Amino acid sequence: MRMNARFPQTLPWLLMCAWLAGCSPAGTDAAAMPDAQAVTHEGALVVVPPASPLRRTLAVAPAQSSAVEQPIHAPGSVEALPDHLVKITSPVTGRVERMHRALGDAVRAGDALFTLDSADLSAAYGDAAKARAALQQAGRDLARQQLLFDADIAARKDYEAAQLAQHQAESDAQVTQARLAQLGAVNAGARRQFVLRSPIAGRVIDMSGAQGGYWNDITAPLMTVADLSTVSVTAAVAEKDLASVFVGQKARIVLNAYPNDALEGEVRYVGEVLDADTRTVKVRLLLDNRQGRLRPGMFAKVVFAGPQHTAVLVPSGAVLQSGLYTRVFVEKAAFKFEPRQVSVGATAGDRVEILSGLQAGERIVVKEGVVLND
Repeated sequence: MRMNARFPQTLPWLLMCAWLAGCSPAGTDAAAMPDAQAVTHEGALVVVPPASPLRRTLAVAPAQSSAVEQPIHAPGSVEALPDHLVKITSPVTGRVERMHRALGDAVRAGDALFTLDSADLSAAYGDAAKARAALQQAGRDLARQQLLFDADIAARKDYEAAQLAQHQAESDAQVTQARLAQLGAVNAGARRQFVLRSPIAGRVIDMSGAQGGYWNDITAPLMTVADLSTVSVTAAVAEKDLASVFVGQKARIVLNAYPNDALEGEVRYVGEVLDADTRTVKVRLLLDNRQGRLRPGMFAKVVFAGPQHTAVLVPSGAVLQSGLYTRVFVEKAAFKFEPRQVSVGATAGDRVEILSGLQAGERIVVKEGVVLND
């Protein structure tokens, strides 16, 4: 009776033990099976066993030979063309009586820019009037000496002195008239108003004077006019890349102001002098700027189309870093790979140039190779 009383308490424990034994993955057979290894080694080769999950994810492809262009990168900036930019200086001093154009205004060749009330101009007119009067007097003296000399009344030296005075007066008159012509003034008596006109068509991009102010420095520009319909991009090309840059070469230009809008340009000029401090040469490209988007002083990145050469290219995912070395995994047999050290060069999109260590046509791991890189 005591055994029958204890049996109901023991039965649940026995049933639980039997259930756990039946739920084992493979009973004693599963415990005896070793875990599947991802990779093994056979000497220097890396082997992917048949049971390895890597067999479903590894991708192998042949290395391809293709033409590679080595681009040349250089910093640059937008500049106004030297022959399309004029710094307007006044040849005379005076008070700025009127500014005919304001900053940013468009001008045509010959348009008035500013008017000066100038004592220098008045003095130039006065010198011209004196020279004309002296010339008239010298002409009358020469005519009088001519009559006296022909009548044997005056000495030859007096006649020759009158001729010399005539020539001197003619020279003085020519000098004063040339001075007025240089100032762009017309000979209409004593005047003080000097009007300076634009020599080119363009736009006023800088002003230094103000109406009512006195301008006494004839070497300082009072106004700057520039034609910015065409601008140049000047790139600083490194000395080592100079041999690969030439007139007519195509280039891609990316401005910092418009990073998503690349422009195409062509080399128009390669500098003759190397900058001793930066070891660079100035290379100029011309760009159409009729829309006015490009402004002098903007920074740019210039990429020149470099020389082409044939090279072995592989996907960037196939190139792995192992310590100080770069290597790829070359397929020697099915799922057997040789780790091989390579030297890399330029990057072309998502592919990398292999300089040495790999031949075109050799099959390499292009995906999941990092798992093999131990």
